[in-house]
Amino acid sequence: MRSYAIGDVHGQLERLRAAHDWIAADRAACGDAASPVIHLGDLVDRGPDSCGIIAYLMAGRDAGAPWIFLQGNHDRMFAGFLNDPFRQDPGLRSELSWLHPALGGIATLASYGVALPADRPLALVHSEAVAQVPGAHRAFLAAMAPFHRRGEALFVHAGIRPGIALADQSPDDLCWIREPFLSDTSDHGFLVVHGHTAIPEAMHYGNRLNIDTRAGYGGPVTPVVIEGRQAWRLGPGGRSPLPPMGPV
Repeated sequence: MRSYAIGDVHGQLERLRAAHDWIAADRAACGDAASPVIHLGDLVDRGPDSCGIIAYLMAGRDAGAPWIFLQGNHDRMFAGFLNDPFRQDPGLRSELSWLHPALGGIATLASYGVALPADRPLALVHSEAVAQVPGAHRAFLAAMAPFHRRGEALFVHAGIRPGIALADQSPDDLCWIREPFLSDTSDHGFLVVHGHTAIPEAMHYGNRLNIDTRAGYGGPVTPVVIEGRQAWRLGPGGRSPLPPMGPV
């Protein structure tokens, strides 16, 4: 069973387009038009064109592309701000907000034509954002799934809490978790394919595969193809194997 996945995008539309081109080339080589492409979330923030990314993905979905969209913590914070500008996401440190310069929400609003909010009242920024972000984009954000299970892989934005059944996982953990997930070496019963924790290049740890390759900080958007628990990175030259670092 073949699946494709794309890691954290963070407003980098041209890098996302390139990732889809590499997937299309692999599809052509395999004669595969049906296997899904799972986007692991964090479509928005930090990069220059979050609006363009959502429009591009909606257009592909509406044209019948087998694309699946998972909710990342940045997507959730964007949607939460549109619903309530004073909402504090449970996964975010109390001294921060989505409009803090470190989080990239200002770049997302700018992509929708909302003026930089630094010296304007929050209520004014919010009302302008609600007016500028299309309702279809808000519906897209609301419909993002918390995870996707396919074959021997579980696709999720951040990871899972070890030892907890999938049905009992907290939505906050699925969007935000790092520890104890990252240091856990046990077999979860499936390969966990995730992003959220930025690393220089995609890594297969045996029980999990991290494909957040720092697009929010100038790195690439990384697509992979997964067959069973085997994985390959996709690029302009085709597939590059991603062998496990060692036994779980």
